[in-house]
Amino acid sequence: MSAAVEPPRDCPLCPRLVAYRRQNQHEHPDWWNGPAPSFGDPDARLLIVGLAPGRTGANRTGRPFTGDFAGVLLYETLIKTGFATGRYEARPDDGLQLVDCMISNAVRCAPPGNKPETSEEANCRPFLAAQIAALPRLKVIVTLGDVARRNLMRALGLKASAGVGGHGARAEAAGVVVINSYHCSRLNTNTGRLTPAMFEAVFDAARAELATA
Repeated sequence: MSAAVEPPRDCPLCPRLVAYRRQNQHEHPDWWNGPAPSFGDPDARLLIVGLAPGRTGANRTGRPFTGDFAGVLLYETLIKTGFATGRYEARPDDGLQLVDCMISNAVRCAPPGNKPETSEEANCRPFLAAQIAALPRLKVIVTLGDVARRNLMRALGLKASAGVGGHGARAEAAGVVVINSYHCSRLNTNTGRLTPAMFEAVFDAARAELATA
């Protein structure tokens, strides 16, 4: 029997995240308040891996990178580079569709302070591994930040130190090409660590890899 790709809505694996989820449910009962499922094309050749949902982003809306600042840059870049169609309007019913692309997170529940603990990353890793295994045409994985990259490597059955860190770095691992990007967070863009052009270049590189795959 294959492993589940998505955790159950009331996943009990991480007590700290369960408590945080219940706190948010109490304060905002109209929010999603659960593990954010992966979003995209089930036949995707490109997988994007983030770290975890934001409290007012995917934890609120139920779709990865939807409703917070990071999603604006991510989805607008995907539209520009041909990996998405439609308009991003920061809500899960905006009609946006991904093309040859899937988005997932290493940790599916929102963590306090946007920082999951190592044990929580380990608890959720089987779901990321199952998502990877469920993409039969997968060729390229873009990781958003080094923590996401390290979790991806572990999900691929490798050491966390495998691959190469840094923005735009490329490595081959477990039969796929991995391209790392700085995370598309407000902090990184406001400080100039990540510019829209730098981010777009990552997905141009992914497109180039797919053209030769």
